Amino acid sequence: MTEHLLKAANTFGTPAYLYDLDAICQRIEVLRDLFDGRFGISYAIKANPNPALLAAIKPLLSTFDASSIAEVHRALDAGMDADRITFSGPAKRLPEITGAIDVGVGELVIENLHEARQASDYATRMGVEQTILVRLNPLEVPRKFGASMGGTSSQFGIDEESMEVDLPALQSLPGLKLVGFHIYSGTNCLNSEAIAENFGLFAAIFRKAQKITGISPERLVFGSGFGVPYLPGEAELDHAALPALINPIIDDLLAEPAFANASCNLELGRWLVGLCGWLLTTVVSQKTSRGREIRMCDAGFNNHLAACGMMGSVLRRNWIYENISNKTGTTAPYTLVGPLCTTIDRLALDVELAEVRVGDVIAVASSGAYGLTASPSQFISHPYPSEVVIQNGEMREATEPLRYHSFDRSNPRGAER
Repeated sequence: MTEHLLKAANTFGTPAYLYDLDAICQRIEVLRDLFDGRFGISYAIKANPNPALLAAIKPLLSTFDASSIAEVHRALDAGMDADRITFSGPAKRLPEITGAIDVGVGELVIENLHEARQASDYATRMGVEQTILVRLNPLEVPRKFGASMGGTSSQFGIDEESMEVDLPALQSLPGLKLVGFHIYSGTNCLNSEAIAENFGLFAAIFRKAQKITGISPERLVFGSGFGVPYLPGEAELDHAALPALINPIIDDLLAEPAFANASCNLELGRWLVGLCGWLLTTVVSQKTSRGREIRMCDAGFNNHLAACGMMGSVLRRNWIYENISNKTGTTAPYTLVGPLCTTIDRLALDVELAEVRVGDVIAVASSGAYGLTASPSQFISHPYPSEVVIQNGEMREATEPLRYHSFDRSNPRGAER
C-alpha cells in the first residue's frame, strides 16, 4: 500500500486522506457471507460520509443509517432509495423530522416521546403514515466496549425500564406506524464474546418490547459495536468467531412466531471503513527542544481529532504511524505536532519511526472512520484536506466539504411551516 500512499501524497498534496474503496467493499462482502444471510448490512454514514465512498458501497447494503438531514440527502445523492434510509439521532430538529417525512425515509428512529409527538403532529397534518423504529436504551452493557451508550442515563433512546409506559404512549400517537426496534449500546469492541453477550441482551430486550407492544416486528437493528485496532500491539476483532456465538441467538429469536417476519439489520461503520483509510501529512519543519526531537506536520487535530487522543481517550497513546518516505532509516523517537497555535496540537509523543526529515510523508493508519468527519477542520482556517479514493486501480480526488441540505435556516427553531 505504501506505493499508493506516496502517489496520493505526491499527486494531490497533503494533508490528505486516502480511502481504499475496493478493500471496503471486500469487507462488506465478508460480513454478508459471515452470517449466511441472517443480517442485512446498514452503514452508519457518520463514520465516513464521503460521497464517492457512499456511492461505491450502496449496491452492497440493505440500508444507510443517517444521523442528520444532511446525511439523509447524502444517501439520496448516492443513489439509495428513500425507503432504504433510516434516520436516527437524539436531537433531531423539527425541520429535520419534517424533512425526513417529506422525502419518505424508510424508518424514522424515535429516540424519545417528544420527537415522537413532533413526528406524529406533522405526519397527521400531511395525511401520511410514517414508519418508525424505537431506539431502546439497555440497562446493561458488557465490559470491553470502547465506549458505552447504555447502562446509564443517556440521550439515546427510551430506557429499558421505561418501556412499559413509554411504548404504549408512543403507539397511541396517530400518523406513526411502529415496525420494529433499534439498539446501539456500545462501540469499538475487539472481543467477540462481549459482542455476542451484547446481542443476547438485545434479543431479550426485543422480546420484552414485542410483548409490551404486541406488534410482529418487521425490522430489528442490532448495533454491532465491532471495533478496529488503533494502537500498536492491538489484535483485530476475530470476526470469524462471531457466527458460532451469534447465529444461535438470531435463530432462536426468529424461530418465535412473533418474530417470524422480522428482518435483522447489522448497523456498523467503523469496522467497514476504519482500516481502509489513511491520513497523510508532510513534515514541514523540525527542531530539537530540551532533548526531544520535534517534527512539525501540516496536519493536526483540525484534520484528525481522534488520532490526537481527543475523542474520549482517558490515557493518550500513540496510534500507528509510519514514515513512508524513509522506511529503512535509523529508528528513533519523534514527537509529531500539527500546525495549530496551541500546545494540545500533538499527533504523537515519542513515537518510534525511521529517521524523520523535513519533506517526509507520515501515514496515520486506521483513519477511514471518524477521521476528517469528526475533526474541527475550520479551526485556524488551514487548508481543507484532500480526500482521495482508489478503486479498480484508479486513484482520484473525491473532496467535498460537508454541505447542509434541506434545512430551513430562515426558520431555525422549527416553527410550523
